[in-house]
Amino acid sequence: MSIRLLVSVAALLAFSVGALGQTKLLRFPDIQGDRVVFTYGGDLWTASSSGGTATRLTAHPGVETYAKYSPDGKWIAFTGQYDGDEQVYVMPSNGGEPKQLTFYPSRGPLAPRWGFDNQVLGWTKDGRIFYRGGRDAWSLPIARLYTVSPKGGASEALPMPEAGSGSFSGDGSKMVYSPRFRDFRPEKRYSGGQANKLYIYDLKTNDAQLISDSPFASRDAMWIGDTVFYNTDRDGKFNLWAYDPGSKKTSQITKNRDWDIRWPSSDDQSKIVYERNGELETFDVGSKKATRISIAVPDDGINKRPRQTNVAGRISWFGLSPKGERAVFSARGDIFTVPIEKGGARHLTHSSGANDRFPSWSPDGRSIAYMSDQSGEDEVWLVAQDGATPPQQLTSGGSAQRYAPQWSSDSKKIVFGDKNGRVYVVTVATKEMKMIADAPNGQITDYEFSPKGNYVSYSMGNPNGVTGVYVWSSEDNKNYRVTPEMFSAHDATWDPSGGILYFLSEREYAPMIGSTEFNYASNRSTYVYALTLRKDAKNPFPSESDEVAITEEKKEGSPTPSPSPASAAPEKIDFDGIESRASKAPLGAENYGGIAATKGNLIYTTNSPFYYGRQADTQATVRVFSLKDRKETTLLTGTGAVSLSADGSKLMSVAMGTYLTMEANPTGERSRKNISTAGLVTEIDPAKEWRQIFFEVWRQYRDWFYAPNMHGYDWAKIREDYLKWLPYVNHRSDLNYLLSEMQSELQVQHAYIDGGDFNLPPRVRVALTGARFEADKGSNRYRISKIFAGQNEEDIYRSPFTEVGSEAKVGEYVLAINGEDVTTDRDIYSYLRGKAESTVTFTLNSTPTMQGSRTVTIRPITSESDLVYLDWIQDNRRRVDELSGGRLGYIHIPDMGAAGLREFIKWYYPQLKKEGLVVDVRANGGGNVSRMLIERLRRKVLGINYNNFSEDGNTYPDAAFNGPMIALLNENSASDGDIFPYMFRAAGLGQLVGKRSWGGVVGISNRGTLMDGGIVNVPQSALANAKGEYIIEGYGVDPDIEVENDPKSVLAGHDPQLERAVAELMKKLTSPNKLPGRPKDPVKAGN
Repeated sequence: MSIRLLVSVAALLAFSVGALGQTKLLRFPDIQGDRVVFTYGGDLWTASSSGGTATRLTAHPGVETYAKYSPDGKWIAFTGQYDGDEQVYVMPSNGGEPKQLTFYPSRGPLAPRWGFDNQVLGWTKDGRIFYRGGRDAWSLPIARLYTVSPKGGASEALPMPEAGSGSFSGDGSKMVYSPRFRDFRPEKRYSGGQANKLYIYDLKTNDAQLISDSPFASRDAMWIGDTVFYNTDRDGKFNLWAYDPGSKKTSQITKNRDWDIRWPSSDDQSKIVYERNGELETFDVGSKKATRISIAVPDDGINKRPRQTNVAGRISWFGLSPKGERAVFSARGDIFTVPIEKGGARHLTHSSGANDRFPSWSPDGRSIAYMSDQSGEDEVWLVAQDGATPPQQLTSGGSAQRYAPQWSSDSKKIVFGDKNGRVYVVTVATKEMKMIADAPNGQITDYEFSPKGNYVSYSMGNPNGVTGVYVWSSEDNKNYRVTPEMFSAHDATWDPSGGILYFLSEREYAPMIGSTEFNYASNRSTYVYALTLRKDAKNPFPSESDEVAITEEKKEGSPTPSPSPASAAPEKIDFDGIESRASKAPLGAENYGGIAATKGNLIYTTNSPFYYGRQADTQATVRVFSLKDRKETTLLTGTGAVSLSADGSKLMSVAMGTYLTMEANPTGERSRKNISTAGLVTEIDPAKEWRQIFFEVWRQYRDWFYAPNMHGYDWAKIREDYLKWLPYVNHRSDLNYLLSEMQSELQVQHAYIDGGDFNLPPRVRVALTGARFEADKGSNRYRISKIFAGQNEEDIYRSPFTEVGSEAKVGEYVLAINGEDVTTDRDIYSYLRGKAESTVTFTLNSTPTMQGSRTVTIRPITSESDLVYLDWIQDNRRRVDELSGGRLGYIHIPDMGAAGLREFIKWYYPQLKKEGLVVDVRANGGGNVSRMLIERLRRKVLGINYNNFSEDGNTYPDAAFNGPMIALLNENSASDGDIFPYMFRAAGLGQLVGKRSWGGVVGISNRGTLMDGGIVNVPQSALANAKGEYIIEGYGVDPDIEVENDPKSVLAGHDPQLERAVAELMKKLTSPNKLPGRPKDPVKAGN
């Protein structure tokens, strides 16, 4: 037997281990009697609590999870994705057809760190199912607990204003619960402001008693008898602890030092089941004995089964053959070529276990270079364009992420860069590799060979931080800066003649002035420049002048001169004084995205202006500029992606999802040909893909994590620890869990894995009305209990039941929807499934009878979270106005992105004349614009402008607020929502009121989509204060005045945090800082 075959058999055995014995990655267990139920591979299974072979309960492409036995053991409630979103289901415990109980559209599918909407938590003492849901929340961290009958009908909210999980006492009169839900956050040993705290809630009096006595997370509470058991990592690993409500004492129950306890659940009597090291264990409360359950899951491996599929939806790179006869693609980690017109597609690499990307066709047409991690690191590989020979590895020694290879015109050399800012040239024949540039800050990705290969152009940061264009010379192995240090220059490209280097640069500015205040923004400030490389070169854009052509007189008998053969001009650059030899092209300022030069033409792209929160009025384009005619032609609109053939005759692009090619000249549109991607078919081997993704994510963190010391952890050892679980991954969600667990060992907040190929069914769209309904048990009808007022002049705040001609009234009964009789036997939202795309007609009446009823037709919406948000902030604004007698203003900033800027602009400027201001960033979801808001809020009045038609002056600088301010924060103020209150206080703007914030300020960036569409975000930029000390991360921002929004006060209609902020500001208004009145008119007569 060959070595290759031996390796294959070993791999097969490794990935089949689950079928031979103990299966790992058994998740979200529950126990009742002698049975356990759990999720494996996205499906529900059940087994004996003594171990053995498991029995499948569900089989579906989506995930079924959070299974909970009914108290009598006859039923299992769970959260399922049968219709693409997460809903509550119930089924017989021995198997059978699941029944859907909830229909309000879930928020999702959510990123793994948010868990699932409508998460089943257990059963009430009277036989209802209770679950966590976000239907009444505007922000993802906020949720409530609801109950629903296993027979169906309306969901009813439990009283706690916010809740993430809970467990009922034996008599059902109390619940131990956590207001927060962060159980999926990849943050081990976290003790920031958002750490789960446990409270005992009295369901009769609405009193809540804090029982957590540690800053670390306390979660997964289970009330068994007179004791509350819960899970906490206060000692470094998640272990079971117990709280005695009588003595109010806490004690540690388990003391595992290797693997965390995950998702413990109890039978409410004496047994707890949980996952640890991917396996299930039970814990007997009486004997305090833990027992591992050995379970073999006879899964058919359908989720790991290799399958043929078209991967056109996963194209990551494209290009053309040297003369444009074929196109090359990288798609889902493989390299393909396809014909422009005739022939078939060629699948050149068959490598589910490697991510092959950045293909580049050699100018001689023979080979395609590409980057691949087949060896375990990014290396340049070569493959014959016809696939006649296997791919060959060209480079070695890689230790960081590498970027797209580019060929020299003679096909003898390749240039590429890496994450560390280094640029290399490799000789294909000898595999000799030379480093030609080493950027001290940042990466180099715009490298390009000169026409004859003697030089390489690129751009990198100058010593002052401004980007400049550089040229490496192979003659003396030196690098030369060819653009001035003070001006940004980049994206250089060579004219085919070799005498000109074109580049993009920002040197002239015509700023825009904002409409809300007198301030500038820079846009469309980039120009195209031509750099003449020889001192004796002519101006590339000389002044135009119409001149008369003179015909030379030919003397009789004189011989006709023979044309002398053209000699190739040597490729030579005069670097002396080169910075001064730039000429601006006769093109206007634009947001240019890239540029390339062909014989007689410039090909370039323009990007649309960047707006936060809406699409730009102009679209990205691909354009051509004729150097001879000096005319610009737009070839394509709606795309900014283009690739040229090596001979410069053809270009390739993608517009509206269609790949196309055309001649690279002003009349190119006439030659347009669409390129079929139907032949991009490959066999996907999920197990191999998942292994590749595992290692790529690990490398991304190694390469990009902000602290090269990996917080002192042995990152290689952590990889090996979690690699042991990889053979048991049986669903894409398992892989995300495994990756999140590995990342979380680094103890950093923004450690996110998102997406991937889940093969989910399409989501059913549900029509929503902007209203709430309650069940009237006497009539078996639903009644409108609340209508959100909305602001119908803004699309995001449109409330259907308040639009003109569609008005409904609170208290009216819903008798029918689109003519279908409506009763409380079903969830009312089940009648609205599939109706989101058209108008919906409601039959309404003030009584639960058809007599005297009326019909109202609405245009439904598909999300009510914006209406919930508007309702909340409008109530806050009214409260501040009432408490302050109209003297104080109020602004809430929901995030530090598009929505946050929108709300700030909308509400800040109209309240500039208020005497004080409450700035509320509670539940602010973060972003990156806090600096813009701080800059405006910290403006100091230096003067006042008056005119002859107003007694009120305008401040200098504009829009300066002159009164005292205070900022509100809470546990859900996160990321840039952490930074804002910290900087608010540091800037001396005012005090902070509320609760300690989340504590996550190491910024993230996506460094490339994973091969199946997944995303890894690596924390790579940390924030320090002006003293050079890291701040906020892992802890949060402390308020100056700590105020708890206790449930009882909130249910009584109060907002203690907001009310305290108003009270503090009102104290400051006893001596208000008012602007002076208008000065007396000067009298100058007689002087």
